[in-house]
Amino acid sequence: MNGIRHLFIPGPTNVPEEIRRAMNIPMEDMRAPDFADFVLPILADLKEVLRLTHGRVFVYPTSGTGAWEAAITNTLNTGDRVLMSRFGQFSTLWVDMATRLGLDVEVVDVDWGQGVPVADYAARLEADKKHRIKAVFATHNETATGVTSNIAALRAALDAANHPALLFVDGVSSIGAIEFEMQDWGVDLAVAGSQKGFMLPAGLGILGVSDKALAAHERATMPRCYFSFDDMIRFNDTGYFPYTPATQLLRGLRCSLDMLLDAGMERVWDRHHRLASGVRAAIAEWRGCSLVAQGPQWHSDTVSAIRTPADIDAREVIATAYSKYQTSLGSGLAQLAGRAFRIGHLGSLNPVMLCGALSAAEMALRDAGAAIVPGAGVAAAQEHFRATTAPVQSRPAAARAA
Repeated sequence: MNGIRHLFIPGPTNVPEEIRRAMNIPMEDMRAPDFADFVLPILADLKEVLRLTHGRVFVYPTSGTGAWEAAITNTLNTGDRVLMSRFGQFSTLWVDMATRLGLDVEVVDVDWGQGVPVADYAARLEADKKHRIKAVFATHNETATGVTSNIAALRAALDAANHPALLFVDGVSSIGAIEFEMQDWGVDLAVAGSQKGFMLPAGLGILGVSDKALAAHERATMPRCYFSFDDMIRFNDTGYFPYTPATQLLRGLRCSLDMLLDAGMERVWDRHHRLASGVRAAIAEWRGCSLVAQGPQWHSDTVSAIRTPADIDAREVIATAYSKYQTSLGSGLAQLAGRAFRIGHLGSLNPVMLCGALSAAEMALRDAGAAIVPGAGVAAAQEHFRATTAPVQSRPAAARAA
């Protein structure tokens, strides 16, 4: 009777009706003779989304965190030195996992609001003449701060130093939404999750693995069982899985891949940039508010983290938006708790939906005492969307197949 509750957190994202219908099927036999005919094209099309022609893609019934663990335990050895950086909650969690799994972690701490410190990484790689660093880790899109890092520049730094380290990339909130070129950027292990750019419920951890990483796997001795590449390869080669797969999520993934690839990844990336630019235009009109990202070079096209005015508790803004305006905004995490809120703008979205999110945020900010001019941000977003939005056209599946 009161309409729907609007979801504008940076994951889980909105699930399109087509995907919901694709998942709404009876349980099926995951060992049926024709199940492989369904699975093998999914694995192939995931490589297309990741822009990977060699290597493999694994799909685990887990979250992105499980795919992180699979990437580490299948390619590294206990005590290996790895180069990592912390500049938000999720890059911090990745450092924590690497440490707990027994890696020798060399950490670069960066101000929250910036991203991967490429120049610092380059200097450390150049100085590592004995190649003690076995892997370099980069969070492509830091969901907590709305910061995107330059992975191509990081690959250039590795190449300039002629360094053989593996390149690990957390693409959980970037892959399927913003530009990601796994093969061209020389990424060896890329982690994604079903609940963000793929527009599914949480439950699938997606891992792209390069040929170089597969070779490293042959030398890796860290304990693993559930996440074993060996088991996955043996079964995936026949179109099956070593344990019960999440069949309904796979049905949804099939629909998601069709939607992404029929549109074309470049158009998906462009749409996210256009929508994000409208959100940023609105935030620029909110007196006393600012992006956590410290400059345009760090702006994320999937999530904006917004600092509230110094005298405004962001938790009150989030609570008011939820209880009064039926809109879920993302919380500020760790050191940003109470100081920032987040608007997720990835997945299945359009300009009108985002104008609703911005309107709810404006009203909640004003209710919390912020001196926001009513409608100023929404108007700025509207004008941006009017100037940049073309009629929706989809690319026929036949064109993609050709």
